Amino acid sequence: MTLCSAPAQASGPSPATKATAAPSATTVLRGRASWYGSYFQGRKTTSGERYNRFKYTCAHKTLAFGTRLRVTNVKNGKSVVVRVTDRGPFRHERIIDLSEIAARPLGITECGAATVVAEIVAADTPLGPATTPDNLAALFAADPDPEAAYTTYTVPTAVDQVAPTETPALIAAARVASKEVVTATESTNCPAGFLIQAGSFVDAANARTVQARIKSLLPNVEVNLSQELLDGRQRSRVFVGNFNDRPEAEAIRQRLMGWGIGGMVREVALR
Repeated sequence: MTLCSAPAQASGPSPATKATAAPSATTVLRGRASWYGSYFQGRKTTSGERYNRFKYTCAHKTLAFGTRLRVTNVKNGKSVVVRVTDRGPFRHERIIDLSEIAARPLGITECGAATVVAEIVAADTPLGPATTPDNLAALFAADPDPEAAYTTYTVPTAVDQVAPTETPALIAAARVASKEVVTATESTNCPAGFLIQAGSFVDAANARTVQARIKSLLPNVEVNLSQELLDGRQRSRVFVGNFNDRPEAEAIRQRLMGWGIGGMVREVALR
């Protein structure tokens, strides 16, 4: 994406707030991401660049070449920043094709494809693996049409939690339902889900107390105890839920934190 110089301004001070103000909204894309590897190595992309599977690039149907995206796998929370250099993908209602090196940290090379949230970021954002957005759960929950195969929408910049009065603006959505674009082979070797570990206790009575409190606060969420032997001592761990996606688990973890209950999200072992 080419950046042009700003037109000359009249003499006198210019409002600094306008020159440095951040965008009021972030454009978000939610949908399935796939990848392409060595077969395309060295081939010319639509932008004219040669495809290099060891560079952090991607293909998108319409975004301007050079646009940078922070792409996050909602299943495992891993993120990467890539640059648009090609057009596609053109099948299975995918929203983005990632280069091999970009797909690997997200776990997409093993899964074949994955549901992602992609945010348009500043042109000077470093390419490569990135930190998971702090507001990933809010970005994912803000989707105005979660049943569609893909959506594009805007949310307030740096939103931590989308307020009911701040309805996200839907830009585009697929006519196909999201469940119709996931094939059976894409779930191979992918995480089964996520749990919240809400505490590890030597005294089982303390664990049962925490379990009972969480059940009273979240009556529709599964809360279990796990007994494990660690360093010769019996420990009781409290596990909350079995969530399909990390954003869902993170949203519940944040609610628990608001009630004074700490915890961390753990990925369930592969099935």
